[in-house]
Amino acid sequence: MAIIEITSLSHPGVEIFHTLTEAQLRNRIEPEKGIFIAESPKVIQVALNAGYQPQALLCERKHIEGDAAEIIRRCGDIPVYTGERDLLSSLTGYTLTRGVLCAMRRPPRVPLSEICQNARRIVVIDGVVDTTNIGAIFRSAAALGIDAVLLTPNSCDPLNRRSVRVSMGSVFLVPWTWIEGSISQLRDYGFKTAAMALTDQSVPIDHPTLKNTPKLAIIMGTEGDGLPLQTITEADYVVRIPMSHQVDSLNVAAAAAVACWELRVRS
Repeated sequence: MAIIEITSLSHPGVEIFHTLTEAQLRNRIEPEKGIFIAESPKVIQVALNAGYQPQALLCERKHIEGDAAEIIRRCGDIPVYTGERDLLSSLTGYTLTRGVLCAMRRPPRVPLSEICQNARRIVVIDGVVDTTNIGAIFRSAAALGIDAVLLTPNSCDPLNRRSVRVSMGSVFLVPWTWIEGSISQLRDYGFKTAAMALTDQSVPIDHPTLKNTPKLAIIMGTEGDGLPLQTITEADYVVRIPMSHQVDSLNVAAAAAVACWELRVRS
């Protein structure tokens, strides 16, 4: 390992933690060169366990032989940039969670056919742009037995730093990919689609037909407007979570947790 003491924000090599935006890190032009940032020792450990490749570490000096020691050992011969807490906070624009950031190589995009091949329950995220909600949906999906997650191109990137942190590394545990075009194409892979929406045709989430469907894709919509009308119209089922006390709906992350639990595969 190479411990590199930095004393300024312009130190060569730290631009991935400082000047590059999330979009630049993602690198749509050359995805194979894309980077994402994992934050906190626990999340970084989950990523390493899942086979993600570290590129550089940014670490408060006091954590080099503390919380970050095992991570540094596992990461091998990569640069470890360190400095005072205030300098690192100025560099990143926020206080580091447990004092450690890791820049990691983005994995190759997984084909939709591969994601769907052996899956029985999938969550489809359609147009959700809040990073906290994305992370929370992934955490629920991983914890409650969902086989994979698909995202429409207008959704937030799951490898956004905040999404990764909120998910507690669950984005590394559940297979996921982007879905281009109509969600109805999932029928080609044997899936029935269930759009979570409030309409006159909605069936309650505990409907026996839903639970007994062999392959089901649960579609979650945006935080404000919900799912597009076309998506609802094309779905095999429109599903609602029954509400009480004149509450019309749940936050998308909470609704996803309920849906993942209620519609999970019963062994």
